[in-house]
Amino acid sequence: MIGAVRSWLTSIAAVTLMLTVVQTLVPEGTLRKISGFTGGLLLLAALLQPVLKTDLGRLRLDFSSYEEAIEARTAELDNAGKEELAAIIAGRTAAYISDKADALGLDVEARVETEPGADGETPLPAWAELRGPYSQDLADWIAGELGIPAERQVWHEGKN
Repeated sequence: MIGAVRSWLTSIAAVTLMLTVVQTLVPEGTLRKISGFTGGLLLLAALLQPVLKTDLGRLRLDFSSYEEAIEARTAELDNAGKEELAAIIAGRTAAYISDKADALGLDVEARVETEPGADGETPLPAWAELRGPYSQDLADWIAGELGIPAERQVWHEGKN
């Protein structure tokens, strides 16, 4: 490695020395401008020699670990989003049930659980746990309006 760097620096020094000699020997005018430009190209070629000799076919870039990490993080974020959406739907459905109970003159506290819907993505209310006096009207409304059948409604009568 050090030998390659030494060889590269030696070639740059040699080209620079040669260009300096040529510049001093060439008379002023257009010919000096052309020789300066050509010398610049030669010096650039000497500087880029290690890059030009690099075998890019042997260069292997492995991004599979990054792809796996991105996929794992994406799945994690999707799950977190689904859980948050389920919590929001459960909370709003419980509030909706409580509002309906208030309209019926009942003092009922509701807790709702969700499960994935038919599309497997959107959470839908699946279970309702209610604390307060049982009301057939409210139970029928929950079954009809929210799609939570009576067998998935758990009533706890009395106050805790």
